[in-house]
Parts: sequence; C-alpha cells; structure tokens
Amino acid sequence: MNQKKTETLLYSALGVAFMFLVILGVNLIVSALRGARVDMTADRLYTLSDGTRKILRGIDSPIEVRFYCSQGEKQMPAQLKSFAKSVEDLLEEFRQQNPGNIEIRKFNPAPDSEAEDLARLDGIEPRNLPTGEAFYMGVAVSLDPVKVALPYLAPERERQLEYDLARVISRVVSTNKPVVGLMTTLPMSGMPANPAMMRMGQRGQEPWVVYNELKRDFTVESVGMDVESIPDNIRVLLVIHPKEISEKAQFAIDQFILRGGKLIAFVDPLCLVDSSNPGPMGISMGNGSSLPKLIKAWGLDFESGKVVADLSFMKSDLAGGDGRRRIEPTWLFLNPKGIDRNDAIISQFDNILMPSAGAFTGTPVTGLKLESLLHSTTNSQTVDTFMAQGGGQKIVTDFSPSGKEMALAVRITGKFKTAFPEGKPADPKSDDKDEDAKKEEPAREDLKESKAENVVYLIGDADMLFDNFSVRKLPFFGIAQPFNGNLAFVQSITEQMAGDSNLIGARSRASIRRPFTVVEDMRAEAQKRYQDRISGFEKEVQEAQQKISEIQSKKEGNQRFILSPEAQAELAKLQQKQTDANRALREERKKLRRDEESLQNRLKWANIAGMPIIVSIAGVVLAFIRRRKSAAR
Repeated sequence: MNQKKTETLLYSALGVAFMFLVILGVNLIVSALRGARVDMTADRLYTLSDGTRKILRGIDSPIEVRFYCSQGEKQMPAQLKSFAKSVEDLLEEFRQQNPGNIEIRKFNPAPDSEAEDLARLDGIEPRNLPTGEAFYMGVAVSLDPVKVALPYLAPERERQLEYDLARVISRVVSTNKPVVGLMTTLPMSGMPANPAMMRMGQRGQEPWVVYNELKRDFTVESVGMDVESIPDNIRVLLVIHPKEISEKAQFAIDQFILRGGKLIAFVDPLCLVDSSNPGPMGISMGNGSSLPKLIKAWGLDFESGKVVADLSFMKSDLAGGDGRRRIEPTWLFLNPKGIDRNDAIISQFDNILMPSAGAFTGTPVTGLKLESLLHSTTNSQTVDTFMAQGGGQKIVTDFSPSGKEMALAVRITGKFKTAFPEGKPADPKSDDKDEDAKKEEPAREDLKESKAENVVYLIGDADMLFDNFSVRKLPFFGIAQPFNGNLAFVQSITEQMAGDSNLIGARSRASIRRPFTVVEDMRAEAQKRYQDRISGFEKEVQEAQQKISEIQSKKEGNQRFILSPEAQAELAKLQQKQTDANRALREERKKLRRDEESLQNRLKWANIAGMPIIVSIAGVVLAFIRRRKSAAR
C-alpha cells in the first residue's frame, strides 16, 4: 500500500517537472519569435485587417517608419509602458507584411540629444508629464520627398492605432488625395469670433472634429447650398442638413449622381444642433431637412416632421441639467441589434448614437436596390418633432410600439434616373441679365440616366456628427477620444465612396463600448412591465391636479382666499389623493430602478463567479471519473 502511494507521488512529481519543462520550452520558443502573439479577442481586435495587409503588401518602394518613445523609469510612466509595447509590437507586425520595403527605426528622444532634435524636425510633439518632464511618443513615416507624422500617439486611441498607422503609410505612398465636397447649413468648418466677442476675450467656434478628420484624409472643398452644378473634380459629395434646399441645388446633385459622383446625405427631421430658428421657451422650430425631390424620385419617403422613438435603444440614466436622471426615447443608442452585421463597412461597429433620427420608408423604383444599414427594433414608433422636444417621459407614457423595424440609414445602389425629367428647374430669382450671362457659359447637356451603376447613402440624422454626440475631448492632451462609432461611421463610408476601401476594416474596430444587449433587452422588458402601472398613477395625479385647479378657479370676490367647508373637504381629499398617487408613482419607479440594478448585479456576479465555478465543477467531475476508473482497476 505504501509502495503504491510512493509510486503515485513519484509519478506526480515527475509529471509536474515535465510540465514545467514543457512550459519553459514553449516560453523560450515564443520569446525567440519576436512579436509573436495569439489574438483571443472576440472580434480579432489585435489581428491586422485585410485592408491593412493590402496597403502594406502593395508598397513597392522602401519607406522608413521612425518610432519616437521616451525611455527610462523617469520619462516613461507606468501606465504608458504597456501602450508603448503595443505600438512596438504592431509596428513589427507591419514590417513582417513587407520586410523588403518597410524599415522600422526606434529612437529615445532623451533631453538634449540628437534623437530629440530629429523628433522635433519630424514634427513629433512632446507632452508635459505631471512631473514637468517632456515625454515623446509619436511616429513619422517618410518616402522621399514625402513625410507624414503622427505627432502624438494617445493611449486613449489604442483601438484606432492600426488605422492611424495604416493611414499615414497610405498617405505617404499615395500621390493625390481624393476631393470631397461639403454642402451644409451647419458651421462644421468653424466660425470666427465677431469683433464684439473678441473684445470680450471670447473665441470663435472651432471646426468640428469630423471636419478636421476628413481634412486629414481628403481635400475638402466647400459647396454652396445654391450651386447650379457640382465641380467635376469632386469625387464624393457630403450633404449634411440641407435645410430648405432649393430644387436648383437638388438638380445639381441629381446631375452629379448621374455622371458618376458619389453622394452621402445626412438629412434630419429635428436637428438639435441647428439653432437658427428658435421658438418659444428656447425650443427650436422647423429645423428639419431632407432632399424631397430626389428621395421621392428614388421611390422612398422621409418624413421630416417625425422622429423615431425606441424603448430598446433608449437610455434611462442620462443626466439632466438639474442633476436628475432623465430618459430620452428619441436618443437612439444603437447596439449590434440595430446594425447590419453582414455589411463590410459597419459589421464590427457596436455602438452608434443617433439623437432625434428619422426613418426612411417606401420601396425603391425599378433598377434600384435598397439596403438598410442602421435600423430600430420592433419596440419603436414615430413621434412628432414637437413632442420629441417636450420631454421623454410623456413619450414613454403614451408609447405604442409599431411592431416593425424602421430604417435609419440606407444604401441605394443601381442605375439612377433623373428626378427632373423635364430638365433643369427655372430659378424664380433670375433676371434677364442673369439669363444673358448663362447663355455665354458653355452649355452642358442634361443627363437622364446614369451610364453605370452608382451608390447613394442616406442617413436620417445629422446631429450624430456633432462633437458632443461623437467624441470626448481631453483638453489636457489636446485630443478627442471617440466614445461611439459615429466618427468612424462617416469616415468609413466616405473612404469607401472615395475609392479607398482598404482602411475600412481597421476603422471599424475603433469603437470602445461593447454594450450588453441582453441587459438592454431585459431593461426594456422591465420598463414595459412597469409602464402600465406608472401611467395609471400619472393619470391619477393629472386628474387630481385638474380638479384642484377647477376648485381654485371658482373663487370669486371675497372668497378669493376662503373656501366653503365642502370645497375645503373636497380640496383636502383631492390633495391627499394626489399625494398618495405621487407616493405610489415614486414607489413604482423605485421598483423599476431596483429591478434594473438587481439585473446588472446578477449578471456582474455571474460573470465574476461563473468561470471559477465552472472550472471547479469540471475539476470535481474529472476527479470523480478518474477515481471510478482507478477503482475499476
């Protein structure tokens, strides 16, 4: 018996020693394979995209990538070390794709060193650490005579690291940047301060982040809202919030599409950013936009006076101006359930915010194909824009789901026919002098149909491009960090339309948030379960308040401050009823919040404890099976 135990212990010790040697050997082999990694993430976040590989393998001339990173314990804060290692590993993966033409050089720009002088010449910008020391982390890519730099690599943009690096390489090897036209009524390019504001020390409005990002990749040209034709050098036309656009301008867009130009249009039933038409109590009035003539000609409809509300994509924990929690059912926080997972451009997006978006309905005309890229859930309905501005609780109280998904962003492909079969619309503002001037211009024949298939993108919201709805600005570092996929969405479709689709895969991994779709579905179900009781109590409160107002309005003359005993009793009864209803309403809302918090806690603990429990059970089962086998021997 003792001999058997001794043999068991001996074999166990040998087994442990053997496993130790195997693990040690594997570590040595892996260490020898410089930069080798295994990507175990769900969406292969740390594996080079096909587009990046194509860019790198397509390089036919030697390029030099210079990576500047401050080294040493004093210069390198602990929180930046792992990020610096990620940059280094990724650059090595880039080199392995085309080792003959990609050279990686690393520099430590220590103070008063030649490397620091070279970093400054390359446009690498230092950042001051809390200790006051200068810290460098940037990349410069050169292919004589072209040189492009990423002045500072921010850890907050780690998910976009592959794209940022691939983009500068693509810019170096490409000769010309595509021209993108921008037609908008919004101040996307910024607004200078007027003299009065400057005297008060106030600055003008900075350009939107999306505008600056587009300028990094493309030559952006402004196109007026009253143009008669789109310049031929423009490859892609971005139309954003075309409020009250004329038929003349729509005709120009129509002809642009028919001759092969690409259109991306962001229309909006209620543009929150546009404050050009304020109404009573600060509520904007009539700030909708559309391309009515064109959209109708394509067989679709876009109601500029209707906004989509969706309880499944709603957030109930938004902070209001008074610090209280508020709900906005018309602010759609789309998760993967509202995003087309089969589309190459947006398949890996997991979070897009569309505040006050509209829906596209209808069936495209013969020859055109419609694809829905972003959509609501069946737990949605449309509401008037006035109601959408009046408060979310009223919408939730009267909510009646449509039972169908609504298209929020669509792609139309095929051969387009003109929306102006009778030719160019007459301009009512033109006079005889203008007509004489036009006769001297070279005439261009009006097109009736596109020669080849084309693509048009229609998105039912323009607010999603505004900084407050797409990025989080970090003033200390001077950068903007995307907190959803809005910025990546417009950049991806613009890149595809401009002819460079290689960066789309890298760009679509830029989103940070990974929402718990199960949690959001269960939260929506809990909201629905409690809503009937909440609505009932709210109705009781409103009825009691109405009756109290009626009693008080009947006071006349010397009874202004005195009520009859009967009226006083009735008033006290109604006030008590109102108090009881308010108390019950608060309790129901507390129960709803408790259910939501309980759900989150259960899932959190299930995630924390689930794996250890599963491993423990598996170990017990395995031990039991082995004991049974040993007993059988």
